[in-house]
Amino acid sequence: MKTVIIKYNAGNVQSVMYALDRIGVDYLYTDDEAEIRSADKVIFPGVGEASTTMHYLREKGLDKIIPSLKQPVLGTCVGMQLMCRFSEENNTTCMGIFDVDVKRFPATPGIKVPHMGWNNITNYKSDLTKGLIDNAYVYFVHSYAAPVCEYTVATCDYISPFSAMLHKDNFHAAQFHCEISGDVGQKILENFLKR
Repeated sequence: MKTVIIKYNAGNVQSVMYALDRIGVDYLYTDDEAEIRSADKVIFPGVGEASTTMHYLREKGLDKIIPSLKQPVLGTCVGMQLMCRFSEENNTTCMGIFDVDVKRFPATPGIKVPHMGWNNITNYKSDLTKGLIDNAYVYFVHSYAAPVCEYTVATCDYISPFSAMLHKDNFHAAQFHCEISGDVGQKILENFLKR
């Protein structure tokens, strides 16, 4: 099985690599179109700011390549947000795989933004969550989130409910960082890689 991690200016790629190493999965880190298209599985990780990252994706043509992929694709954190239609973070037009807009958490007295740390996910409707206990805990770092919508396959509550995971066709996405979410994140990655 050929697994590709998409190479772009994401900040947490090393932790994704370590997570795949722990599972025993060989991978290629690349922005080469032929390599991406020939992969069995594609991981689109993310740490960063939406507009800068989308600019980089457009420069490399990845904004056209990613939405056209036919194999299973997993986006995480900013990777998930860029798979949506639009982000309020610097008014960024994204890739539009999921027809939903990413919004900033509203300022709420006594509650910090970004949402950072461990929180539980609920309402699983994804093959990727198979084998997880109810209300499993995963690790989040984000100030923006996709609202609950028709593509939502897991939710989290911080200030208000939001999409912890999205799914449409061959595209899967998680707002949290699977690669640093312990056994739960590892199980989600394993489920994705077995698809």
